Amino acid sequence: MGQTFDAKELLDERYGKRGTERRENFRDDAFLYYFGEIIRNRRKELKMSQDQLAELVGKKRPYISRIENGEDIRISNLVLIANALDLSIQLTAK
Repeated sequence: MGQTFDAKELLDERYGKRGTERRENFRDDAFLYYFGEIIRNRRKELKMSQDQLAELVGKKRPYISRIENGEDIRISNLVLIANALDLSIQLTAK
């Protein structure tokens, strides 16, 4: 049987303990990647081009491309894009 890994231990080893700058940077980058994937997948599901989405939200196509590739996104722009793609955003307390 193959070797098993504990995800927390693996993250601690590769990116440092939770709360360290390196680990928090990894977490932030992971969220941006995740948001980009959701946006890209939904846009494609709607058979919409990046140009069409950009026009709907009043941005340029390269901006949509950067978002889909995991670059930083302002919350106000995330809301605009989510609305254009008929997605909801939910915030919950931990």
